[in-house]
Amino acid sequence: MSAHAAPGTPRLSGISAVFPAMNDGGTIASMIGTARAALRRAAADFEIIVVNNGSRDYTAAVLAELAGVMPELRVITHDQPLGYGGALRAGFSAAVKEWIFYTDGDAQYNPLELGLLADCATEGVDVVNGYKITRQDPWYRTVLGRLYHYTARFLFGFRLRDVDCDFRLFRRTLLATIPLTSTTGTIGLEIVKRFQDAGCRFTEVPVSHHYRRYGDSQFFRPLRLFRMAKNLAALWIQLVLHKGRS
Repeated sequence: MSAHAAPGTPRLSGISAVFPAMNDGGTIASMIGTARAALRRAAADFEIIVVNNGSRDYTAAVLAELAGVMPELRVITHDQPLGYGGALRAGFSAAVKEWIFYTDGDAQYNPLELGLLADCATEGVDVVNGYKITRQDPWYRTVLGRLYHYTARFLFGFRLRDVDCDFRLFRRTLLATIPLTSTTGTIGLEIVKRFQDAGCRFTEVPVSHHYRRYGDSQFFRPLRLFRMAKNLAALWIQLVLHKGRS
C-alpha cells in the first residue's frame, strides 16, 4: 500500500500483532485494547495473537474474557513456559497477515506507536525497528542494558541503534526462508542478525519506553544474567563462528 495514502486510510493491507504474555494480568487488557485501536488505523485487516506463556496470575482469565468479545483476538495458551523466544515463535507461526508486529505484554512500549512503524513500512522496506528515545528503567537496568547493547553490537556486527528494542514490524514472508531457533530472550538478536545477513532492508523509528507498572522483570536477576550470557555465547557460536567456518 502506498506510503502516501490519504489521511484516515490504513497504511498496510494486513498486520498480525503478537504479544507474549507471562504474568501480565495487570497490563495485557489495556495493551490489547490500545493495540486494537492502533491496528484499525494502520491496517485494512488485522489480528491480535497473545501467547499466554505459562502465566500463574490472572492473565488467563483476562484473556478468556477479552476473547469472548473481540473476534480479532486469538489466544494461544501454554501451561508450561516456552521461554520468551519460544512464545514469540509460537505467535509468529500462528500469524497469517502480510506484516507481523510484536512487542511485550508488560506495557513498557505504547502500542499506539505502531502507527509510526506502519508509516515507514514502504515498498522498499522489510523491517521497521524501533529504538528507545530514553530508557525508563532504574539506573542499574539502564547500565546493564547499554552494556548488553554494546556487547551484542560488537559480537554480532549489528548496525542498529538499539538491538534489544522489542518493538518491531516485519514482513511475514521473511520467516519462510529465514528460520528462527531461539527459545530465550536472545531471539531479538537472532531476528536482527538473521534478517541483516539475509540482506533485508531496515529502517529505524524512535519510540517511547515506559516504567513497568505491573509485575517484576526476571531478566536482571543474577541467575538470569548468567543464563543470558550463556545463551548469548551459544547464539554467537551458531550465527557468527559457524557461519565464518562454512
